[in-house]
Amino acid sequence: MTREAWRESRGVSLLRASESDIPLLRRLAGEAFPATYREILTPAQLDYMMAWMYSEESLRGQFRDGHVFYLAFRHGIPCGYVSVERQGERLFHLQKIYVLPGCQGSGVGRALFLRAVDHVRANCPGACRMELNVNRSNRALHFYERMGMQRLREGDFPIGEGFYMNDYIMGLDLE
Repeated sequence: MTREAWRESRGVSLLRASESDIPLLRRLAGEAFPATYREILTPAQLDYMMAWMYSEESLRGQFRDGHVFYLAFRHGIPCGYVSVERQGERLFHLQKIYVLPGCQGSGVGRALFLRAVDHVRANCPGACRMELNVNRSNRALHFYERMGMQRLREGDFPIGEGFYMNDYIMGLDLE
């Protein structure tokens, strides 16, 4: 797969990830994911979700299943990632978008989000929808609303081991 770089202002650059970037994705997730959820989820659920979504085997499977990942760098230092999955002819899912705590508020999240939107537009001419699950207690909920997403529905989704994701499903319609 061809790697592509995409640049935005404020020292942020984005690079399409490949399977060779799995160690970096795991390192970023190991810091960003727990920082996002440590006040929302139990330690047991955090551990379960890290293994479920970010084990090397899980990430390899996500790449094989067509998830597209982009890594964010701020002044050359890795600081976040996003992944998008096509789920239908006109439906994409923003599976992951995380920024290290020290880089939040610097435009990295916005750059990652806009890259996901550009990816959907490039792969879906005409009307499409990008959806996202976001925990109902996640502080980033307001970020997604500022980016134009709307709450479509909510639910408590079982993920195994008796754990649930208590999420809003948000959507952004793209022309």
